[in-house]
Amino acid sequence: MGVLSNLEPKEVFSYFEEICGIPHGSGNTQAISDHIVNFAKKHDLRYRQDEAGNVVIFKPATPGYEDADTVMLQGHMDMVAEQDPDCTKDMMTEGLDLFVDGDLVGARGTTLGGDDGIAVAMELAILASKEVEHPELECVFTVGEEIGMVGARALDTSDLKAKYMLNLDSEADGIFTVSCAGAARVLVRFSGERETLAGKALKVSVGGLAGGHSGEEIHKGRANADIMLGRALFEISRKTELRLAEAYGGTKDNAIPREASATIMVSDVEAAVEAVAELERNLRNEYRVTDPGVWVKAEASDVVQVFSRKISERITAFMFTVPNGVQVMSADVEGLVQTSTNLGQIYTEGDSICFSFLVRSSVNSQRDETVERIQSMAMALGARVEVGAAYSAWEYKADSRLRDTMIEAYKALNGTEPKVEALHAGLECGILSGKMSGLDAVSIGPDLTDIHTPRERLHIESTGRIYKLTLETLKRLK
Repeated sequence: MGVLSNLEPKEVFSYFEEICGIPHGSGNTQAISDHIVNFAKKHDLRYRQDEAGNVVIFKPATPGYEDADTVMLQGHMDMVAEQDPDCTKDMMTEGLDLFVDGDLVGARGTTLGGDDGIAVAMELAILASKEVEHPELECVFTVGEEIGMVGARALDTSDLKAKYMLNLDSEADGIFTVSCAGAARVLVRFSGERETLAGKALKVSVGGLAGGHSGEEIHKGRANADIMLGRALFEISRKTELRLAEAYGGTKDNAIPREASATIMVSDVEAAVEAVAELERNLRNEYRVTDPGVWVKAEASDVVQVFSRKISERITAFMFTVPNGVQVMSADVEGLVQTSTNLGQIYTEGDSICFSFLVRSSVNSQRDETVERIQSMAMALGARVEVGAAYSAWEYKADSRLRDTMIEAYKALNGTEPKVEALHAGLECGILSGKMSGLDAVSIGPDLTDIHTPRERLHIESTGRIYKLTLETLKRLK
């Protein structure tokens, strides 16, 4: 008898426990992928499995739904495999040790993988059922969501015809996610020969900032250390000649940098130090709420090789003027950042200083326009630019039959209205909607807390509510 065998809905928790017995951390999903293929064979369902490990299972419409539009149910197979320091489990080869505590399901010493194993379990339960009423189904199980949505990127959608997509990868009951941002990475490289000059060098540093996630927290108005460093260099250049030697800031392009520094040579050290002190006073006033610990300092440094005056001026101008932070707020969804850019990293590499940006937008054309602005500015100043592979936004649909149907179903089941939200971050919905023109999508999921940690817990009653909502939605899409 299984640990979860007494939980409702029985079929969902039975499949979830089965999944938890198969190691399926990101990058270790072949076994779970093959398990889902064997499920399809056992139930005599048409399927396909690609080289990445993605699986699609097709189920015909039930009687009375033959003329209804096809529905995609989608979730990812991989989980974040984390464990407590004293946990001896080998998560590459061993299943999870489940427990039930009141309304919660957890795993001893490890992550649970409710994100997104519960979606896989719900899809399998629906595919196995003889009673659930539904249109034709395309159940999509992806790999590698937690490591860059690699499965969704690799998925061939040419044989998929779904008009509606129900993504089951959200973690808050009662919230419908209806839009997410797409993104593109931009790398700007300024290069030039350096020379050794006689003079006094300074290391200019910015720190004490709060930082944060460049999608979820970009709207909070926090200072970006890389941008503040550019401002410091600009203020110094107004008072004295400046030659730039090297610059560093931030560690990831999807994080708001907390610290940055540059080594420079100046003709008037006293003027440079005064400019830095004045800037620090201004920043402490400007960011007294969001970044009260901000500091800027200039310290003596070793004499180093420096770039030419022209290159130094161009880099300083770029750092001071490049777009950063919130660019556009959504007119459709109150409080949603529509487009933003984050200068996440600065680093020196040989005779080059490099700048790494992450541009996010829930409107693909604005994402591209923002990338082009950065690119145009950089190229006009003599830099080389590399634009990385972009992924599409999941754009908000003013008219959505799926969203309207689900709202009515939710109200009928729960007596309350769900909250409709959009995210300024990425979901697989964005990639799949970019591949399948006109796809009408909504993301839902049961309450999950402390995901990606050994404290992760799946809420049992919430799981039942989300499963009922999924079934009721399918029933209404006739």
